[in-house]
Amino acid sequence: QVQLMESGGGSVQVGGSLRLSCVGSGYSDQPFVVGWFRQAPGKEREPVAQIYHSGSTYYADSVQGRFIISQDNNNRVWLQMNSLKFEDTGMYYCAAKLVAEGGFRYWGQGTQVTVSS
Repeated sequence: QVQLMESGGGSVQVGGSLRLSCVGSGYSDQPFVVGWFRQAPGKEREPVAQIYHSGSTYYADSVQGRFIISQDNNNRVWLQMNSLKFEDTGMYYCAAKLVAEGGFRYWGQGTQVTVSS
C-alpha cells in the first residue's frame, strides 16, 4: 500500500524560504511520479511541481525559478521554496501515481504554508 507523509510547512515572511519533505512507501520498485500540489482558501487545488523516477521535473509557471523539486533513493521528495510570495500560501499536498496512470491516486494529508509580511 502506498503511503505519503508531508512535513516542513510553517509560517514565513515574504521573500523567505521553506523546504517541504514528502516521505513515501510502497512504490520504490515501480516507475512513479511524485508531485506537489497546493490549495489556497477558496481556490481549487493546483499542481506546483512534479518529479519522475527518472529525475525529469515539471514546474507550474507561477513557481518556475523559485521552487526546486528533488528526490533521493529512499523515496523522499523535497520541495525547496524560495522567494516566497503571499500567493504561495496554502495547504501543500504530496501525491504519487504510476507513470502510466492518468491521475494522481495517492495523497498525503498536507502541510500548511503561510506567507505573511
